[in-house]
Amino acid sequence: MQDIGHWIDGKHVAGTSGRFSDIYNPATGEIQARVALATPEELGAAIDSAEKAQVKWAATNPQRRARVMMKFGALINEHMDELAELVSREHGKTLPDAKGDVQRGLEVIEVCMGAPSALKGEFSDNAGPGIDLYAMRQPLGVVAGITPFNFPAMIPLWKMGPALASGNAMILKPSERVPSTSLRLAELAQEAGLPDGVLQVVNGGKEIVDALLDHPTIQGIGFVGSTPIAQYIYGRAATNGKRAQCFGGAKNHMLIMPDADLDKAADALIGAGYGAAGERCMAISVAVPVGQKTADALIDKLIPRIEKLKVGPYTGGDDVDFGPVITKAALERIEGLIASGVEQGAKLVIDGRGLKIQGYEDGFFTGPSLFDNVTPDMEIYKQEIFGPVLSTVRTDSYEEALQLVMKNEYGNGTAIYTADGDTARDFASRVNVGMVGINFPIPVPLSYYSFGGWKKSAFGDLNQYGPDAFRFYTKTKTVTARWFSGIRDGASLNFKAMD
Repeated sequence: MQDIGHWIDGKHVAGTSGRFSDIYNPATGEIQARVALATPEELGAAIDSAEKAQVKWAATNPQRRARVMMKFGALINEHMDELAELVSREHGKTLPDAKGDVQRGLEVIEVCMGAPSALKGEFSDNAGPGIDLYAMRQPLGVVAGITPFNFPAMIPLWKMGPALASGNAMILKPSERVPSTSLRLAELAQEAGLPDGVLQVVNGGKEIVDALLDHPTIQGIGFVGSTPIAQYIYGRAATNGKRAQCFGGAKNHMLIMPDADLDKAADALIGAGYGAAGERCMAISVAVPVGQKTADALIDKLIPRIEKLKVGPYTGGDDVDFGPVITKAALERIEGLIASGVEQGAKLVIDGRGLKIQGYEDGFFTGPSLFDNVTPDMEIYKQEIFGPVLSTVRTDSYEEALQLVMKNEYGNGTAIYTADGDTARDFASRVNVGMVGINFPIPVPLSYYSFGGWKKSAFGDLNQYGPDAFRFYTKTKTVTARWFSGIRDGASLNFKAMD
């Protein structure tokens, strides 16, 4: 069995703790490898190395750092199939979906090729008599990225790209369930010209997360995961004087208005609700049809589409729509929540539980499930299921539907399907959610904007990638400069205006 270690100082390093976490093949249920769990001492050595490497990297001019990003992006594109295979092998998602995972991460690296423009400061000539005033953006130093299992390539690239392009060194701690993609990306970054020590990949669990949060050298933390952990990391990081951007859970709604094209809306719900087995923080897990007639027609259109979905391993061919969930525990939780929905009175229109695939009987598979007549007091509505389960909450009016979204504790993404521009504009303006789609089901912004939710979906003032990322990974230094040219004012103890 393969043992996976860490990436320290530009090379693979075996763990020394003697502790490992099993990596499963989600399609078979078998252990395919194990990853070493670092000790705080191992992490400390990696941080010390990163701190030394960061000084020289920060002194490298932004354009040269951007050239490394250019080569890195080219290598990611060149190795797209290999990276997608790594993603699918450990996560279980289909190869086309895995390629999308890599591609959306690559797009952030492409924006980082233009980092010199994002890192420019400001300058005011002659702000006072012979006085110039200017502001510079400088890297934080050594930062950390803590990334989840559901996007093994995309989210590590979202973290490392802006951090490295800004002149920081990064300690990346990927999910111990899917470590291989991050380690391969570190190899490609080195091949692109990233100096040894600037990017370290250290695998571990909560002990390592806490050590990152407490280590005085770590200046910033970027996290994506569940809301309780996001809130914990944000609070502990803030207590220790660190910057933190922490992104948590979601419960994303799609409103379907009576004037919507229901075929397009149904197609969108299939892709957004069941893609990647629902293991996306931007998955649409709640359909909100407005009006009973709209709801009845929507359910009628969803049923045949769902019944045609094919679930299987990523090796099962191009007609596989989605694969297994990540672990047996995740499978049991999802199917337990489905059972609770039935017990609490929701109508289970399609039951995906108990799915067995020939040759993969021990895999973590569950089929697509569809609920109707869900109410906000039910557990399947209140909890982020993170599985292939779509809940339908019927509403009688647009205002009732809007308030349903507004009152939900999460605020990651939402969407509306309508043919009416006034309704769409009102929805986008009023809804208290960070990312909004109009006739667009998964409104993840392109990489030159920024990604981020509201309410309990995000903690921190700045979002991921785009302009906010460069603000997060840099600090501003303002300089007031005066050059004397025969002027002598004499000493003054007064605080006075420059002019």
